[in-house]
Amino acid sequence: MSDWNRTGPVVVEVDGSAENRRVVDYASAEALRVGAELVLVAPYSAHGSSSPMLPGCAPKSPAELADDAVRAAVAHVRHHDGYATELAAVTEEGSRLRVLAHAARKARMLVVGRSRSRGPQRLVHTQANLTLAARAGCPVVVVPMSWKPCLADRKVAVGIDGTALSSEALEFAFGVAAGREGDLIVVHAGVPAERAFSDDDPDCSWLSRADYMVSETLAPWTSRFPDVQVTRFLSSRQPAAALVHESAEVGLVVVGAHSGPLPIDPVARRSVAAMTCPIAIVPHHLTDTERPRRHAQAAVPTH
Repeated sequence: MSDWNRTGPVVVEVDGSAENRRVVDYASAEALRVGAELVLVAPYSAHGSSSPMLPGCAPKSPAELADDAVRAAVAHVRHHDGYATELAAVTEEGSRLRVLAHAARKARMLVVGRSRSRGPQRLVHTQANLTLAARAGCPVVVVPMSWKPCLADRKVAVGIDGTALSSEALEFAFGVAAGREGDLIVVHAGVPAERAFSDDDPDCSWLSRADYMVSETLAPWTSRFPDVQVTRFLSSRQPAAALVHESAEVGLVVVGAHSGPLPIDPVARRSVAAMTCPIAIVPHHLTDTERPRRHAQAAVPTH
C-alpha cells in the first residue's frame, strides 16, 4: 500500500459504457480544476467475453475492447476540454482491484462509477470500492452514474467522529472546498458514548460535548483554510443516515475509512451504497501508536 500523493494525477476508471462518460467528465473537471494530469485506466480480463459476432467481422478481444474504450474516452475529453488537460491512457490485464490500485499508487485521487445494481449486489460492489480505497492508499471518489454538474457542486460535506479516522478526510474536504471556492458542511452524528464533563451541570449535554469535540477537531484546519466557510451540523441520527440526508444538498460527501487488507467500515459502506451525490472515501493510515489498538479491536469476535 502506498501513501497518498497530494500532488499526483487524477486517475479514472474507464469501462467503455455510455454511462461511464459521466464518471470521466467528473474526473476531467477535477483534473482541470487543480491542474493535474488525467490518467484513464481500463482494466480487462484476458478471458472476458468478446463482442457479438457480426457478419463478416471477427469478434474483438478484451484487450482490443479496452483499447477502444480508452481511445473513445480520450476523444471525449479532448472534445470537451481541448488540450487544457494533460492526458495519459492505460490498459492493463488483471482484476479491477489490482489494476486500479496499481494505477493509483501515486495518485491524488481515483475516480470510479457507482453500480446501478440494487440490494446485495450494490453492497458487494460498495465493499469492493472500500477495499480499493484501502489498497490504493488515496481518496477514491465514487460517482453515481446519474451525476450531472450543478450549482450544488460548490458545497462539500464531511463526516467526522472525533477520532484520528477523520484527519485525512478533513484535509481532503477542506482542500476540495477551497479549490471550488465553496462552503464546507461538517457533520457529526450520533450520541457521544463518553460521559458528561459533570453530572451536576445540565449544560454538559451530548450537544455541548459534540460541539466542543467539533471545535477541537476543526481548529487546525480552519486556520489553514481561512477562506472556507464552515457550517456545523450536529445530529443525533445514525452517522450514515445523517450523511445520506446531507448528500441531497451538496456536490460531494467525504468520509474517512480504515486502510488495511480488510477494511470494515459500516458507516462508509452504508453511505457509499445510499449516497445521492459523489462520495469520497479517504483512507486513514494508522500511526505507530494506533496500530496495536486497531489490531486488538480486530481480534475481538463480533456477534
